[in-house]
Amino acid sequence: MTQDALRIVEARHWMVRMPFRSEMEWASGRRSGATRLIVRLRTADGTVGWGETICLLDAIPAVLERVVLPIALTKSVDQAEALHRHVLGAGYYHHKRAAVMAICAVEMAMWDAFGRACGQPLHRLWGGLWRDRAEMAAYILAADPAAAADAARAYLDRGHRSFKVKIGMSEATDIALVRAVRDVIGPDLLLRADVNGAWTSGTAKRMLERLRPFDLQYVEQPLELDDLAGHALLRRSQPVPIALDETAYTLSDVGNIVRTEAADVVLLDPHEAGGLWQVVKQAAICEAVGIPVTLHSGGELGPSQAAYLHLAASIPNMTIAIDTEYAHLSGDIVAERFTLDGGCFAVPTGPGLGVTVEEALVERYAVTRIEGAYLDDRRPGWFPVKPAY
Repeated sequence: MTQDALRIVEARHWMVRMPFRSEMEWASGRRSGATRLIVRLRTADGTVGWGETICLLDAIPAVLERVVLPIALTKSVDQAEALHRHVLGAGYYHHKRAAVMAICAVEMAMWDAFGRACGQPLHRLWGGLWRDRAEMAAYILAADPAAAADAARAYLDRGHRSFKVKIGMSEATDIALVRAVRDVIGPDLLLRADVNGAWTSGTAKRMLERLRPFDLQYVEQPLELDDLAGHALLRRSQPVPIALDETAYTLSDVGNIVRTEAADVVLLDPHEAGGLWQVVKQAAICEAVGIPVTLHSGGELGPSQAAYLHLAASIPNMTIAIDTEYAHLSGDIVAERFTLDGGCFAVPTGPGLGVTVEEALVERYAVTRIEGAYLDDRRPGWFPVKPAY
């Protein structure tokens, strides 16, 4: 196998939208489906790789088409690091967050093709199988406590043993939503809450004190994403663990979190980091200082869900159940559906991502515009403010 054989000679992409089974409500609005970018690469020897990324903003497909794909066509599929750095070197070191999601779709497809060319699943290329199953967190997104309780019961019946509830929509519902879920799952199962940066520092102090009796595994992103000093202060001033997600996009972001001692837990996401290899490196930074990591969910379809499982399989400090919105999706674009067993998904064992993308399904769900990522069309003129209260 030569590098010439691995050279990328063809790249194609689609925007797809997968409707949710029911609408999701969170601090930044209301979502009725997941919009994703799908990339297919072909190498000189005919090997095909598929990649996926989250697509929330119109800048993402533009950067993919105008910058990332042309650069990818100068690389071979074993050059994930070079792709990432080349895109940053094209001016996006100034604007990393504008580029990371577009990079990920191509970088994932490169890894998929490289794994297939090697005949190996991705986790074997990243240090080997540390675990063969990954625990998945039940993800509850509802503004009404009764609806949150119903969702928790359904997840409990499916076998989940770790739960996450979105709060941060109003001061009136924050405690009620957590209480509703805790009452359903009992005192022994793990529960965490995600604020999405909706609290001021003063509100965070009050709310974290009121949340103490619910024994939360952690509270995620309580303050605005740039407020590292505020998160560090919250860590030192009260006992509820602090997790950061929106603050932890890039490798540099994670380095700054560690330097400022701003988090007890870090949520990683290859789509927000600029690729799978970036997450491996981010996790290592956290491992060096004893910080556990997990993965953020943004409606992953089969390729990204498989990528998540390979990351979980090979990263020792990914000891916290992975966020997943998979149960919310009405369909998928891969032949293999992921099924829950004891609250876990099994790690794929086939080469590359280990899943089979069905191009007919990609075409079926293809769209030309992003819908329903933020805002709420039931509230004309409303938009989220961070912090909100």
